[in-house]
Order: sequence, then structure tokens, then C-alpha cells
Amino acid sequence: MGSQGKTYNLTTEQAGFPASHPCLLMKLQPDKSSAPLVRAYTREWLQIDDQRFTQSVLVSSLPEHPPRPWPPRNLQQLTAGHLAELASCGADLVLLGTGQRLTFPPPAWLAPFAREGVGLESMDTAAACRTYNILASEGRKVLAALLIDTP
Repeated sequence: MGSQGKTYNLTTEQAGFPASHPCLLMKLQPDKSSAPLVRAYTREWLQIDDQRFTQSVLVSSLPEHPPRPWPPRNLQQLTAGHLAELASCGADLVLLGTGQRLTFPPPAWLAPFAREGVGLESMDTAAACRTYNILASEGRKVLAALLIDTP
């Protein structure tokens, strides 16, 4: 059992106890990061650690980028400029949570990411929250731009 407030990664490997009966051995290791994590997500709000957001938000594993509101209130308000500013944030990967449904940005909007050598992955916001938590917990340099579908 871990201490309250700590999270652990799980790894598995083949082991034999005895050799004639192989089994999976599980090792729990403390997470490598103290990055903010998405604790809850609904259609109306997101909770990052103990802070609740009722509008779109940026959350990053990079300490110089604390969670903050993001101007586009929904997918229809998202512009090439909103994405371009994320390409040079210092992350190796940017996750774009597009709301309730997966939607891809126009290909021309990806050019700043290609120039900076930064990956951009689009997915629905729930999947982006889960993916961000996993990557941030592994100590990866990741930023999630999470759209909440609000009018």
C-alpha cells in the first residue's frame, strides 16, 4: 500500500516461482513526476489537482507552465493562432482534447509543430485527460490543451 497523495506506476514481468509455474511479477514504483494531474472531468468542468475549471484549460507537466484557462471556449472558437502558441511551449508532445467528440484541426494548422519538432495528438477531451495523466506521471514533457464544450 502506498502513502496517501502518492501514485505508483505498475510494471509486469515474467517470473517463475518455481520455474515450472511461470507467473507475472508486478513491481510498483513511485511516479517520477510531481506534475499537476486531471482528477475529474465532466461535460461542464475539469478538476486539476484541487483547482476546478469551468472553461477550456491548459495543463502541463512543465513546472514553468501551471494550469490556466485557455481562451477558446469550444471547438468552433479554436483558431490556428491558439495552436501555434503551444508549439513552442517546451513540451515534446501536445495533446489536443477536442471536447465530446474527436475532431482534427486543419492540416495547415500543424505547420508550427512540424517546424518545432513537437508532436500534436488530437483526441476527445476525456481521452486527452487520461493520456496526459499517464505521460505526466512518467515524467514526460507534455502539455494538454483541453476544450470543454461550453456555449
